[in-house]
Amino acid sequence: MKKYYQYNAPLAERMRPKTLDLFVGQRHLTGKGRLLSSLLAKGKIPSLLLWGPPGSGKTTLATILANTLSVDFIFFSAVLSGVKDIRRIVAETENKDDNVKKQTILFVDEIHRFNKGQQDAFLPHVESGLLTLIGATTENPSFHVIAPLLSRAQVLILQPLTGEDIKIIVKRALIDTEHGLGKLGLSAEAEALEALATLADGDCRRALNCLETAAALISASADQQVISLSLIREAAQQQNLRYDSQGEEHYNLISALHKSMRDSDPDGAAYWLRRMLKSGENPLYIARRLIRFASEDVGNADPQGLQVALNCRNAFHMLGSPEGELALLQAVTYLATAPKSNALYVAEKKIDRDIKATGSLPVPMHLRNAPTGLMKKIGYGKGYQYAHDQKNGLVDQEHLPEKLSGTTYYDPTNRGFEAVIRDRLIKWRKLLQQRAKSHATPTKK
Repeated sequence: MKKYYQYNAPLAERMRPKTLDLFVGQRHLTGKGRLLSSLLAKGKIPSLLLWGPPGSGKTTLATILANTLSVDFIFFSAVLSGVKDIRRIVAETENKDDNVKKQTILFVDEIHRFNKGQQDAFLPHVESGLLTLIGATTENPSFHVIAPLLSRAQVLILQPLTGEDIKIIVKRALIDTEHGLGKLGLSAEAEALEALATLADGDCRRALNCLETAAALISASADQQVISLSLIREAAQQQNLRYDSQGEEHYNLISALHKSMRDSDPDGAAYWLRRMLKSGENPLYIARRLIRFASEDVGNADPQGLQVALNCRNAFHMLGSPEGELALLQAVTYLATAPKSNALYVAEKKIDRDIKATGSLPVPMHLRNAPTGLMKKIGYGKGYQYAHDQKNGLVDQEHLPEKLSGTTYYDPTNRGFEAVIRDRLIKWRKLLQQRAKSHATPTKK
């Protein structure tokens, strides 16, 4: 049964290296004198959290660590197992014969899928040293692993494999007669290797799966057993970009889009927009973020920006993909090249701060409406100046609660249309000051 499984296992599983010297990539962790090689030399490892994208070698590294050291290695899947299994493992570990007891490494694949309660079940046994935890996750541990476990485990960050790493792994699979495709006598065109390295997008499992499919597509009666560029493209069908609409990469990309627009870089903004769309992001989510951006980062420096963002959403809602995606690109480049102001955002924060500090301050009496005789009698609306009855339509009266009198919240910049607003406000204030001075100066008889 075991031989049958090994023979039928995917190429990526068969080619998994057994020793650190055969491991490709992550030299910042596995190179001479680096953390993992040093830990292996000392013969004991602490609890670790391996954080990296799919196909970067997390499971392989954990297996190499376990195989190299004299330890008991328990593979545990967060998808298939639960708290009952944890309790069983703990009981079995506690009941080991002290004379033959080895370090027990519990490898938890996709540890981010465990909820807080399930992760809590590990905690006392990791803390006591009964279990050494190695967790593998594609998600940021800061968000998906409880703080007590984070403090007891060292986080190791794995990077996507480079194109050169992928080519080394693929070439090795082509010549390996025991675990790879060596017995088939295959070779690969240089262009095919380059394409495969690109399509893999840093994921060696994806590269080996594609290679295995391409090998299966070669006819046994073909004159040459060569994997060509066209064969790789046929096997891959399309490039799948690393993305998770609910994960960290989602937030990384929307952050890159937002910051590119804020920094007035239409090229960067356009690139990140297309990356998100190609990765399968909901276009209407992006449209909503553009509407927010139009107010937060453009504001009154270009009031038309908000209208462009709203029109973009309506256009996409009407057309859908792919036609409506051009409207998103139009809005992104417009907002990126528009003059910028966060004066509205700053004003909002200042106002919220004062509301929190001062509570429900009463509305000044002269600003209150007086629909009844009683309300008029007690002073509602008394002293209110009707702007349209005043010269230039300007009135000199306080509109904030007495405690906040004279506070300035909206301070327009001198960029774009906001410069016009700024000049207008300055002009109005001067007119009101001049009026106040003229009223204060007694007339000569």
